[in-house]
Amino acid sequence: MTSTAVARGHLRTGTRSTRRWWRAGAQAVVWVTSLVVAVTWLHGGGLASLAAGGGEAVTALGRLAGLTSANLLLYQVLLMARVPVFERGLGRDALVRAHRTTGFWSFWLLLAHVFLVTVGYAATGGVGAWTQLWDFVVTYPGMLLATAGSVLLVAVVALSVRAARRRLRYESWHLLHLYAYLGVGLAVPHQLWNGGDLLVSLPLTVYWWTLWALALACVLAFRVAVPLVRSARHQLRVAAVTPDGDRGLRVLLTGRRLERLGTRAGQHFVFRFLDGPGWTRGHPFSVALAPGPHGLALAVRVVGDGTSRLATLRPGTRVLVEGPFGTMTGESRRARHLLMLGAGAGVAPLVALLQEQPWAGGEATLVTRDSRPDDALLTGPLAELVERRGLRWFRLDGPRAPQGPAWLPAAYGAWSGPELLRGVVGRDLGDHDVYLCGPLPWMDAVRRDLAALRVPAARIHAESFDV
Repeated sequence: MTSTAVARGHLRTGTRSTRRWWRAGAQAVVWVTSLVVAVTWLHGGGLASLAAGGGEAVTALGRLAGLTSANLLLYQVLLMARVPVFERGLGRDALVRAHRTTGFWSFWLLLAHVFLVTVGYAATGGVGAWTQLWDFVVTYPGMLLATAGSVLLVAVVALSVRAARRRLRYESWHLLHLYAYLGVGLAVPHQLWNGGDLLVSLPLTVYWWTLWALALACVLAFRVAVPLVRSARHQLRVAAVTPDGDRGLRVLLTGRRLERLGTRAGQHFVFRFLDGPGWTRGHPFSVALAPGPHGLALAVRVVGDGTSRLATLRPGTRVLVEGPFGTMTGESRRARHLLMLGAGAGVAPLVALLQEQPWAGGEATLVTRDSRPDDALLTGPLAELVERRGLRWFRLDGPRAPQGPAWLPAAYGAWSGPELLRGVVGRDLGDHDVYLCGPLPWMDAVRRDLAALRVPAARIHAESFDV
């Protein structure tokens, strides 16, 4: 084995070890804060209230639902704040899933909290539920703010349901989604002014105030300060914008000392182009070609106002950048053979990985999925990989099949997903690393077929830009 190969092996091992530590840190945050929720509820007499029965028991359950909802709401803020312990420990794909899961659970537990506490207090006080709810809103400290915050959070959750999300432009949804911050800000005072469980002891009160102060500090640091400093240091600017397929663009960015960004193939940034109104809305784009001194290249599918405006970018336009993010990099690789599956713009990070990673002819297979052949991105670099390095490239183009695997086009409707994957690779997938990038529903369908082939989860490296 050459010294280069040995060094590369040490790098991958060290990086995996470091990632395990980040993951352990993220899990520790979740376990410790969850444990404090249980301790807070027990310290406030939760078990005694349950044993008492009647309205007290209902109220105790409502308090537990409220504490858990508040804790999940805290996770929501931290997951949106791009805190390194979560970004590096979980990766983008897991973050997206955690963001959605904690958001919906926090929402339902919030409704359960309101319902149970109202019913419990009403039963204990011998009044009607509506009378008790009105009394909460107009007489308890912070409740008017909490009500307004709850309405905002309900709106954000309703717009995050996939059926509603698909009807909105990304730009509109992104702007409305930011109201979650305002909703949280309005709800927190109620927790800290009127939450009996949080006020039963000085240490618990200090803990919750400190926790939310740290969450605010993380938002200001990692969503505002760090991106501004990084953007000022590297001075990213648009160098050129060229067509890529019928509905795609390739954007080349240049700047100062870009190698110090620490970008790896497979990672992505959140970009804001300072070209006029709407510049505040960030868009996640992955690095489309292996990073190098030439700059950063993006391959973008034009799907809305925010992406179509990129066609009008002028050379020299300043760019604000957050990142790099993502763990779908070469450091995750463990096997000799590669299987890459990308849908639409999801092919971009896979091309960068294929350019960066070492593999011999026939050891790398790429499967791409587009609704139309002319929609394909980065066909030039891919053709070069086929010709010069022996990449095996299979294109699955066409409208989706009405039946059969959801990730296959109609032309392959008679195939099962596992059969097609086995046929494309031409061998057992056990000695492959699988890299997967595309919309979440599409990726979920591919994952099910990979699981049917018994591909270990540790060998599947995925990235999604859905939220």
